[in-house]
Parts: sequence; structure tokens; C-alpha cells
Amino acid sequence: MFVGIDNRRKTTFRWATPLLFAALWLTYVLAAMRAPALREGTPLDWGVLSGGLDTADAWHQAIADGSVLRLFSALFLHADWVHLLGNLVFLLIFGLPAERVMGGWRFLVLFLVGGAAGNLAAVLAIGAPDRVIIGASGAVSAVIGAYLALFPGAKLGVVLPLGLFLEFVRVPASLLIGLWALLQVVFAYSGPAFGAVAWPAHIAGFLFGIVFALLTRAAIARRLRHRRGY
Repeated sequence: MFVGIDNRRKTTFRWATPLLFAALWLTYVLAAMRAPALREGTPLDWGVLSGGLDTADAWHQAIADGSVLRLFSALFLHADWVHLLGNLVFLLIFGLPAERVMGGWRFLVLFLVGGAAGNLAAVLAIGAPDRVIIGASGAVSAVIGAYLALFPGAKLGVVLPLGLFLEFVRVPASLLIGLWALLQVVFAYSGPAFGAVAWPAHIAGFLFGIVFALLTRAAIARRLRHRRGY
């Protein structure tokens, strides 16, 4: 299935999405180029561990030793190229139109804080201690949630294989995103994926993105009016 965005509005320069795309890709390449022993230790050095940050003392210690920053650094690590590629594709599909209306700095805050919130949710939700949580899935989920809030009536072009032919159809983005969100809930509480994949980070990031977009909607509207000269 191929998905494209039906976006006919005038384009503007967007820098945050390409910057994040490059940072995610370069971080993966640099980590892959490390010696095997160092490469295997990278997630332990920069990823966030489950089973912590559930008490005031744990937060105090994490802030004091700086390990709280792992909630952010973990966003730029990925288990393999498939993990990375999935996040990069969805970042481009939903990130570019979201940044167009939000602006680069606000979009950057959405990605980083939404991703950290998703990682925190995974830390608290995964029962087994010391599971390494890495990946930008929570941050990308926040972008998708914001996209849904900002473009509730948007449509996505989908190419579906129907027998021997490919059919291009347009469906509401809210429908596809709703199905995606439902799958996150199902996967979070069933099957062996729980704990191996931080599905709670996806769900929390998605909800964060919706709330963030709704809370900043007035500021986004003022930005668009100012950009248009009225």
C-alpha cells in the first residue's frame, strides 16, 4: 500500500522535519559504524530503561545525574533499519504538512516533548524492569496525532492492490489514523509484542499530539494570519 497526501495549498519552507529526518538517519549510521562491542552497548548508554521514574526519589535521582535526558536521547536510536525506515516514512508523510502550519520551532517541541512523553509512558507501563526503550515511534505518533487534530477533514491517497490491478482511492485521513490508533491499543495489551515493542509510547505520543495541537490552535491561527499579512 502506498500513501500520499492530498495537499494543494501553497508550500512554505520547512526545516524541522528534514533536520529531524537527517538526525535520525545519521545517528543510526554512526551507531552502525561503531565496533560490535560498542554498538551493542549504545542502547544501554543512551536508551531509557523501564521500571523507573515511578517515585519522587527516582525523579530526583534522574534529574541529579542527568539520566532523565535519556527520555530524549532514546528517540534517536533504532533497533534496525526496518524500525528506522517506518518512522522516517511516517515522519515525512505527516510531519511536512503539520510543520507547514505549526512552524518549525513549535513542530520541534511537539516531536521532542511528545516523544519523551511517549517514552515515559512506556517506562511506567512496561512491568518488567530494565527493558531498553529506544526509537522515535512515540515522537512520530505525536506528529500523527497533531496531524489528525489540525487536518480532521484531510484525505490521503491510497494505492490498493485489487487483484491484478492497482487502484488509487482517496480516504479520510481520520479513518486511516483511527485504524492505526486502534491497532496500537490492541497490540499494547495482547500478544508477545508487549514489552518487546513499546506500544504504550505510541499511544501516549498520539494522545499528546492531539492535545498539543488543540492547545496551540489559537497560536497557530495567529501565525497563519500573520504569515498571510492580516
